[in-house]
Amino acid sequence: MTVRHLLTDLDLTPGELTEVLDLADHLKAHPYAIEALAGPQTVVVIFDKTSTRTRVSFAAGISALGGSPLIINPGEAQLGHKESVADTAGVLGRMVSAVVWRTFAQSGLEDMARHSRVPVVNALSDDYHPCQLLADLQTVREHLGSLAGRSLAYLGDAGNNMAASYLLACANAGMDVRIAGPAGHLPDDDVVAAARERAADTGGSVLVTTEPARALDGAEAVATDTWISMGQEEGTVDRTSLFGDYRIDAEAMRRAAEDAIVLHCLPAYRGAEIAAEVIDGPQSVVFDEAENRLHAQKALLTWLLVESGLADAATADAVGAVCRRGHDR
Repeated sequence: MTVRHLLTDLDLTPGELTEVLDLADHLKAHPYAIEALAGPQTVVVIFDKTSTRTRVSFAAGISALGGSPLIINPGEAQLGHKESVADTAGVLGRMVSAVVWRTFAQSGLEDMARHSRVPVVNALSDDYHPCQLLADLQTVREHLGSLAGRSLAYLGDAGNNMAASYLLACANAGMDVRIAGPAGHLPDDDVVAAARERAADTGGSVLVTTEPARALDGAEAVATDTWISMGQEEGTVDRTSLFGDYRIDAEAMRRAAEDAIVLHCLPAYRGAEIAAEVIDGPQSVVFDEAENRLHAQKALLTWLLVESGLADAATADAVGAVCRRGHDR
């Protein structure tokens, strides 16, 4: 059986995405119902970048699944400077049940997965943030009831990892995804093409524009992210001048659907990419979204272990039952 990984949002088919989200809902309602990591098995969680939500949600989630999280902080491992990614993968695969890595280059994750005998999870790279999008889609389903045919607008730095993952994940879910940002800060053409190809299969649609109003008009979910991505803190660009027209404030929300929900992966800079009255207002679901990192990642790890043939029979049976119920709906 082939080992399954999550490196980008399109590593799951539309049907598999639904299975993971159904499992996330089940584990949210029944937090300790499935102990996919009983033993306890160890999952290594490697951080090349600092983190709050990713660190806590993976550590808590691994523990809730009956496992033991091994956190490796920046600079604590020889990975990438004294030891190759391939050799590290060969060692880790003999000792742990999964590898979770928050890093810079997407190529490192791809190299890890090529040489790993256990699932590798992208906990954020410079190119994509697929774990965040699993939580976001779970949150949209909770509040809007469904994903297919729903519209989501993302405004701000449209050339960053979050914009890329919104494009791919929402297209994968059959949504109408609209990305708006200034010229020079738009998604890569390859990402847009991949999103449009997947949307053609799922019935979704893709819009990339420099006009915030086109993205916002009637949107049922509105999302943004910090204008200063990790590693860009010392940049000299005047980001307020560059991205100011893409701020999510009361005026922007008046263009969206009346009952639109607001997403932000946090940390947020109130008064910059989003107004305090919006992120702290009644349409904001950002703390539901943050909580769902826990449930979505528990579901993902469990699903990957089952699909890789690395889970015990009880876990495989439990996951199969949840997925069958979802298919029957």
